[in-house]
Amino acid sequence: MASADLIRLRGGKPLIGEIHLRGAKNTVPKNMVAALLTDEPVIIRDVPKIEDVDIMSRLFMRMGVEVEEVRPGTLQIVAKKIKLPTRNDLVDITGRSRIPILTAGPLLHRFGRALVPKLGGCNIGPRPVDFHVKALRELGADYDENEENGVFKTKGLRGAKIILEYPSVGATEQVILSSVLADGQTELHNAAVEPEIMDLITLLQKMGAIISVDTDRTIYVEGVKKLSGATHSGMPDRNETASWACAALGTNGRILVRGADQLGMMTFLNKYRQIGGGFDVNRDGITFYREKEKLSSITVETDVHPGFMTDWQQPLVVVLTQAEGRSVVHETVYPSRFGYIEELNKMGAKIKLFEESPEMIKSKFGKRNYRQSAQIDGPTKLHGSEMTVPDLRAGFSYIVAALIADGESTIHGFSVLQRGYEHLVAKLQSLEAEIIEVKV
Repeated sequence: MASADLIRLRGGKPLIGEIHLRGAKNTVPKNMVAALLTDEPVIIRDVPKIEDVDIMSRLFMRMGVEVEEVRPGTLQIVAKKIKLPTRNDLVDITGRSRIPILTAGPLLHRFGRALVPKLGGCNIGPRPVDFHVKALRELGADYDENEENGVFKTKGLRGAKIILEYPSVGATEQVILSSVLADGQTELHNAAVEPEIMDLITLLQKMGAIISVDTDRTIYVEGVKKLSGATHSGMPDRNETASWACAALGTNGRILVRGADQLGMMTFLNKYRQIGGGFDVNRDGITFYREKEKLSSITVETDVHPGFMTDWQQPLVVVLTQAEGRSVVHETVYPSRFGYIEELNKMGAKIKLFEESPEMIKSKFGKRNYRQSAQIDGPTKLHGSEMTVPDLRAGFSYIVAALIADGESTIHGFSVLQRGYEHLVAKLQSLEAEIIEVKV
């Protein structure tokens, strides 16, 4: 890691002001993939300037797809002259993102062949391609693998009944993108139903797809012969909303997150209020602040939607170091999501990790075998430290910790946060954060 890739902050000052959300990191790049299913222009609005969007844009241009920023924050994508990417294209472009694997379905429809890229993204535990491979095989694709890459081939995808072992967001997106032009109907059982999935479905419906969602996590896709162009604005970023909410609560500040949507945040907002946070919802967004002088400890279990998102727990854990008593956070989605805890303890936090839940915690939760649990005792006084970002959401949790802490903190690997947070330095400055130095 380059020594210049850092930000230095001085804590102890409340964040005050407002920030504006654009389309979600977990939505906009997937909407870009949907544009490969048609020759006609697809226009995507509210596009954030983040690395995942840049990665997909560069990959598309190597594939002969026209990607044009027709106005600030608006992309027009035309895949009329699309060609297959080479293995070198995938190696060069996709090592830092897991999204390019979703191009497999659209490419199979257009060419009958697709390479499987190596999954990239944050180091938070295994994210195997097994779910993707199994789903595409059931839709009629053959799969061959060697040491360098995997290759899908098909003479035509066809509808199928697919049951996911786990409601994986990526696998659900893969099935949807692969089945909209398949022959016949696809039934996807135990599907992920996150708002980001619904956003992708609404774009595809605008393009001419026939997709319905049942209340029992079943998604039905009636294959059509052709999709058309469309214009779509991606949903606001729920993860960024939660990040700024935690920053407001931890620093005893007040932040208006313009564009934030209450409906997708309901589970988070319930926990936020239990801790002692307050929020006001209006047509402009949500304003977050501390409602109670003393924060309260809580218990949290991450889960698939409509449960508490795994991406929300890292900044929340930092806030819980300032709460009275013992809080417990169970991580049930990714096994390596607590890689940031050691650095927080160096700053003065009192957090213990358990591979298996302690008996007293099991008796409280007893719903399943938890992969990992964090026990947070507070409140504790945090002090400035030097730390290195392990992954995107943990990186923002370090920002929150540094802003709470007494003294100066240096955060290395700051550029990792550019994968999911647009104009982060400018937003921090607008909130009156004391930034001493930035080198990226």
